[in-house]
Amino acid sequence: MKPRLLDLFCGAGGAAMGYHRAGFDVVGVDIVRQKHYPFEFHQADALAFPLDGFDAIHASPPCQGYANVTRWRGNQDDHPRLIEPLRARLLGHTYVIENVMDAPLREPTMLCGSMFGLPIRRHRIFECSFTLEAPPKCAHRKWHLAFMHKGERAYADAMECEWMSGKVARQAIPPAYTQWIGRQLKDALDNPHGKPALQQLTP
Repeated sequence: MKPRLLDLFCGAGGAAMGYHRAGFDVVGVDIVRQKHYPFEFHQADALAFPLDGFDAIHASPPCQGYANVTRWRGNQDDHPRLIEPLRARLLGHTYVIENVMDAPLREPTMLCGSMFGLPIRRHRIFECSFTLEAPPKCAHRKWHLAFMHKGERAYADAMECEWMSGKVARQAIPPAYTQWIGRQLKDALDNPHGKPALQQLTP
């Protein structure tokens, strides 16, 4: 049987698709209905949804309270900051937390589309309760697409999120990121004594 992964704050499923390609059975949870989500979906509060019965948990809490771009457009204090309460809830589980570069994640790994041959510059960081190998290096090119806020179809396609609308893809990450993480996570779950990959972070 495939390992089960719970995808909290799932959005339209960019992270979920990567884990699916890495060999996971994915279940998504979001407080907003997600008609584009490609797997089993539950409309519910991600901070209250039961965690039992899953081998691993991925969470992408709202980033607006941490992102520098929010300062340019308004006030970060107008948005929730959920990383700390989320982390407290996930400790003791095998988990991944994803967010923007300015978020207060612990010992994060930064990933970019250019690391995986995608023609985009989109940096995201990941806190994992297990050890990741060193990622590839960024390989930006002048013609690579930077993050856009206008919902262009080209950006969604460049991220390989073709099942989403361009507008929805503004909140997504490329599946390549979590496919890379997911392969290592699956290996760690399959071989828990083979390497110290599942050492849990402490509070």
